[in-house]
Amino acid sequence: MKKLSNLIPGLALFLLLSCGGGSPDSVKNAKDSNDAKIDSQKTTEKTDTATVLTKDDADFLVSAISGNMMEVELGTLAQAHSNNSRVKAFGAMMVEDHGETGKKLKELGMAKKLVLPDSMSNDQKKEIESLKKKTGNDFNRAYMRLMVSDHKNDIKEYEKQARTGTDPRISNFASNTLPILQKHLDSANNLGKLMGFYEITAPPRPLTP
Repeated sequence: MKKLSNLIPGLALFLLLSCGGGSPDSVKNAKDSNDAKIDSQKTTEKTDTATVLTKDDADFLVSAISGNMMEVELGTLAQAHSNNSRVKAFGAMMVEDHGETGKKLKELGMAKKLVLPDSMSNDQKKEIESLKKKTGNDFNRAYMRLMVSDHKNDIKEYEKQARTGTDPRISNFASNTLPILQKHLDSANNLGKLMGFYEITAPPRPLTP
């Protein structure tokens, strides 16, 4: 009996985790489902492997959809939590531009018959929850820093997709969206510098003899 009682706490933890104690990650589930579907299509004799979407192409679409969801959510949050008209206006631009981009991405994903995420990734949700706790200048600073880092990462991913993607429609979409992302990054950088939301690191000066 003593040994059994010692096992009960561990058994309870195992059952909790097995039954989905943590919230499911819609992005991860979508990627896993698409990967399995692509593997299945490749092993089907009647399927021309040249027409099968690659995992990288599918993963890009899923990540891009999730990223646009986050930008819209954060833009809405900026309009509610910021005390600065410029930050609010930037947030409104994010809602409009990323909302439109998100619609196009979903249409493209459905045309490719992919499983699409119905919500952001768990990590992105955590970032939003963290920002919800901030107000005023604390929010402004954190939001603009996030906008700079996010758009830098997005540009890298879209450039990679435009350069190495195997599906012409997806690669063209990535290429055509890059100017919008660059505009957002430039706006975020300029606004951050103007309002002093983050320090700009100057390049190292050459040593003088």
